[in-house]
Amino acid sequence: MNTFTPTETHRSEAGSFMMLMLVVIAAGLGVVALILRLFSPQIRKYAAGGVCRSTARLDGKVALITGANSGIGKETALDLASRGARVIMACRDVEKGEEAATEIRARVGGAKVEVRELDLADTCSIRAFAQRFLQEVDHLHILVNNAGIMMCPYMKTVDGFEMHIGVNHLGHFLLTYLLIGLLKRSAPSRIVVVSSLAHNFGWIRFHDLHSQGSYNSGLAYCQSKLANVLFTRELARRLHGSNVTVNSVHPGTVRSELMRHSTAMSLLFAVFSMFLKTPKEGAQTSVYCAIAEELQSISGKHFSDCAPAFVAPQGRNEETARKLWDATSTFMGLFPNRVGGALFPVRAGPTGVLDGELSQRCKKRVTSSCSSIVCMCLQHLCYQY
Repeated sequence: MNTFTPTETHRSEAGSFMMLMLVVIAAGLGVVALILRLFSPQIRKYAAGGVCRSTARLDGKVALITGANSGIGKETALDLASRGARVIMACRDVEKGEEAATEIRARVGGAKVEVRELDLADTCSIRAFAQRFLQEVDHLHILVNNAGIMMCPYMKTVDGFEMHIGVNHLGHFLLTYLLIGLLKRSAPSRIVVVSSLAHNFGWIRFHDLHSQGSYNSGLAYCQSKLANVLFTRELARRLHGSNVTVNSVHPGTVRSELMRHSTAMSLLFAVFSMFLKTPKEGAQTSVYCAIAEELQSISGKHFSDCAPAFVAPQGRNEETARKLWDATSTFMGLFPNRVGGALFPVRAGPTGVLDGELSQRCKKRVTSSCSSIVCMCLQHLCYQY
């Protein structure tokens, strides 16, 4: 006669329970899959979000888009080019940029698109780009600050800034600052800043803006997106009456390459892909803010799905916005109380101390803040512009 010890009995019961749980979970997933399949058209329609309905033409207009080699940046470039604009695609990876430009030309007959190199993680590259742009381009009617990185391992820009705040905020701040004079001379003109819903979860850590004390990639990303919203608010205040408007946008949760370096998030996005926007759908709000006639005089606002969107309390704090502007100006070696287009002879690092070595360091361009092959590979994976 077989006998079972208490331990064996418990194991048998535990095994049966686990099997039952697996069956229940499998059945539940099956039901969810069936529901999603039955209602997929409605779900996709809802997930697609708002659509820019404007039929405005942009013949004779000049648009500059950062990170235009892929994702919503490329789709924004495609849309504006199809409306007749001359589109300048500012990309870190020129080869990928040229591939995107070739695709746009194939899809839009007579498209006026060109690619220029811009590394937002290097202030030398930003200044060189702006200097050449100002020498060769007479007008600028639309500036879309689209490029960005998300949830990268801890790295620094060439100038020593934490990568998220350095690329997503500081780099675009400097670029906009240097081109603002041309935007004013080309008025009416518009600036579109691509932010994110993630700004709701961000806080500006003035005591450790560059995460030198502690680092969390998610929090660093959220801080940079909040900085985008605050920058938009303060810039709009400073540009009041200039006929240059600036608005920020949340593009939605988009199926793009932005998450390719995060395995966990990539898997999560794959599971819920039905609920994600395509790059074309994600570009709609950027296009809307760039061309919609009804936004002619609207500035300093936040949009999502081609409509005004909620801004978290920390994104509406005017004192924080001014403080961030001043801190950013110090990091960039600029004058906080002035918005102009001059190329300044000095710059600052994360400590805010001017180094005075701009001309020498920019002539011999630094291409990476990392000396190791591993670090450079990580940078390549994280850059999405």
